[in-house]
Amino acid sequence: MLMEAKNQIKVCLLSCKYALQREMLNKVTFISNILFMILNNASFIIQWIILYSIKDNVGGYTLKQVILLWGIAAGTYGFSHFFFNDSYYLSDTINTGKLDTFIIQPKNVLLSCITSSVDISALGDLLYGYIMLLIYGVTPITFLLFTLFCITGGFILTAIAVITSSLSFWFGKVELFANTMNSFMLNFSTYPEGIFKGLIKILFYTIIPIGFVNYIPIQLIMKFNIVNLIVILLITLLFIGLSFLIFHKGLKKYSSSNLMNTRI
Repeated sequence: MLMEAKNQIKVCLLSCKYALQREMLNKVTFISNILFMILNNASFIIQWIILYSIKDNVGGYTLKQVILLWGIAAGTYGFSHFFFNDSYYLSDTINTGKLDTFIIQPKNVLLSCITSSVDISALGDLLYGYIMLLIYGVTPITFLLFTLFCITGGFILTAIAVITSSLSFWFGKVELFANTMNSFMLNFSTYPEGIFKGLIKILFYTIIPIGFVNYIPIQLIMKFNIVNLIVILLITLLFIGLSFLIFHKGLKKYSSSNLMNTRI
């Protein structure tokens, strides 16, 4: 069991490595995509700096905390879109029959599918996340926690994308729903938790688990709590498990399109 898991992880890393090497063939495009993404993210922080020049507190967050919030949001997004980019196109892969290519390979179908390409601009998001951490104040502990939460948050984002896209096995084209969920996870994650009240806040800790991707990690970096750390790890495992379960349940209903395609 452990050996099989180790082999699957190795295959995933190799898949990402080869996808990255393909993208690096054009070095100018490769570097410019990363730099432009960093500049794009920086433009939003400038807006927050202007806002905080007027107000000292927004939703219970100081400017320093908002910087950390943006750092985690960018880091989780970057991790997910770099290593598991095709999870965001899984619905199309299922509906167009492109899944056939991955079914015939002697590898885990889901992992093979979602790691088949990388989003180079996501490296810009990852780098931007660590730049924000540097501005916030980096120590060995905050660096390790930040890295851990970029990974756990990235896994949760990926799991949500897989779960929503896997509904295509039962309901056909669900791209709009899947994209909407992914947009919710991205757009709301960059706002202070305190501005949300009532039902919306409940949703952020259930159906749209932004609380476990961003808000609790921020609290842990500012003030460590072992109980909350365990909660984050368990929730991450729960969403990963659900994504595999729902995908493989749906895979049993998948009908091949006999699409002739190969992948090396």
